[in-house]
Amino acid sequence: MADVPLLVTSENSSSERRITPSWSISQLKSKLEPVTGIPPSCQRIKLRTSANDVIAIEAENEDAVPLSNFHLTPYAELQIIDTRPAGARLNLNDTSGVEKYVMPVEEYEKKTDSVLAWKKAGKLGRFNPDAPTLEKAKLDANEHEIESRGIAVGRRCRVGGDDARRGQIKFVGEVKEIPGTLGAWVGVHLDEPVGKNDGSVGGTRYWGEESVLKHGVFVRPERVEVGDWPALDDLEDMEEI
Repeated sequence: MADVPLLVTSENSSSERRITPSWSISQLKSKLEPVTGIPPSCQRIKLRTSANDVIAIEAENEDAVPLSNFHLTPYAELQIIDTRPAGARLNLNDTSGVEKYVMPVEEYEKKTDSVLAWKKAGKLGRFNPDAPTLEKAKLDANEHEIESRGIAVGRRCRVGGDDARRGQIKFVGEVKEIPGTLGAWVGVHLDEPVGKNDGSVGGTRYWGEESVLKHGVFVRPERVEVGDWPALDDLEDMEEI
């Protein structure tokens, strides 16, 4: 009899396995222990067919009863239930107690097949001899955008050319919580709660008080348009209420 592919699921695992119908129930349970982590004596097996019928895989003499006695159809689900008390089960998803290996910096720097070695060979990032010049050019361009656009705390503006995203500039400067960027960011308190935050990023507050309403947004200077943008009035176009 040909093997039957079944989806074997348990609390901590899910995988496709080929099951031989000539196996006894006891043989199946023994083979499922390394897959599920559940001892054979603590397994309760249920077969869920494509018609959503549930069949218990059990017998008085599990050593003698073959799986061919049950209706095994390809890709049906074989559910393995752990009958042990919750406190006695292994939590295979909890890695908090697993000791993690951290390679010493000196050893990593000596490796020739690492990302660091690749960057050194290609003179990328901080290994680029022109990196300081490029970094300064980016900072200068950032400062020029701020000055040329008249960006300053207290000024009215709109963001991204979107007339519905008007607000007041509340912060201009570096935001260390935003990784991989150079230069200043512009923090805007939008008139409407259509932003990304409440004026804080990564636990650091840059203006205002904690709020569930997201009026705050941090953007690059090139997305800010300073001007005499009055606060939005939702009622100005309504003739009747």
